[in-house]
Amino acid sequence: MPYPRVFAIGASAGGIEALLAIVQDLPSGLPAPILIVVHISPDSPGYLPEILARNGPLPATNAVDGSLMQGGHIYVARPDRHLIVNKGGKIATPRGPRENRSRPAIDPLFRSVALSFGARAVGIVLSGGLDDGAAGLRSIKMCGGTAIVQDPADSIVDSMPMSAMRNATIDYCLPASEIAFRISELAHEEPERKLMAVEKQERKQIEREVAIAGKSSEGFAIREFGTPSIFTCPECHGALMRIRGDNPVRFRCHTGHAYTAETLLSELRETTEQAIWGAVRSLHEEAMLFDHIAEHWEEVDPVTAGYYRDQAKAMLARAEQIQRTTDEGYAQPVIQAVASNTQ
Repeated sequence: MPYPRVFAIGASAGGIEALLAIVQDLPSGLPAPILIVVHISPDSPGYLPEILARNGPLPATNAVDGSLMQGGHIYVARPDRHLIVNKGGKIATPRGPRENRSRPAIDPLFRSVALSFGARAVGIVLSGGLDDGAAGLRSIKMCGGTAIVQDPADSIVDSMPMSAMRNATIDYCLPASEIAFRISELAHEEPERKLMAVEKQERKQIEREVAIAGKSSEGFAIREFGTPSIFTCPECHGALMRIRGDNPVRFRCHTGHAYTAETLLSELRETTEQAIWGAVRSLHEEAMLFDHIAEHWEEVDPVTAGYYRDQAKAMLARAEQIQRTTDEGYAQPVIQAVASNTQ
């Protein structure tokens, strides 16, 4: 089935508001399909398609594995499932490895659309934190497609649009209220025949990464495209490979989990904070045990009891000192720091 264009939209924090602004202005006769990935909890009831359908003229459903895309229809990634498509428009919803801590993730969808539809692919990055979607949007551009981002000034959370702008050549930077009009225009235009920027090796890498999202064992082959790093995967603790020559900087383990440098940093910060609170908990438990022992010695030997009470106070002081480190915070993410320094 021919598709004049295939629109792939990625959103995270603040993205629902942008999606509602877009779908309400879409024309009922749109000839192209729209695929949407929003970062959602795996326990989400999956009501987003109903919300989108109520707010616009196009039907919207959760993507069904094995179904064929239809023009004028919105397909939303199911909770805890990636969303990818092939050249024939067949939808797949694999429970592949998480990417950028998310499943569904935006980059697998963008890569599959880039690979399958080339110049007819349109990637749209909306409001969200960190930088999922940037690498996938770059793949769409490399394969001759079109890149759109929500104007960071119009985004509730501007990190994802800003990262996309830093790492890919953007064709349109628009407020959410103008994106539907651009979608309608592009859906009725013949795609411009662009000189493909993707080389054979890069295309092979995109193919492999789409296969990884589809739960294949292609993760082992990522060694062809990366070099070993000193970091380990926060999820499975396997060695991470740094993907060569990629923007943004990315890492993958051989089981398939993938992280941009910013997402990996965020994950490591969370691990560090968990370790800090674990230490605080252990010190509090030591202090309570010292107090219990002190109570036992109180009537028998007050000197020994005093020693144990002093030890309890020392443990609490150490716990307070460690806990203060969580209040000092971390340096703000690179994307936000660059933005603040250029304003």
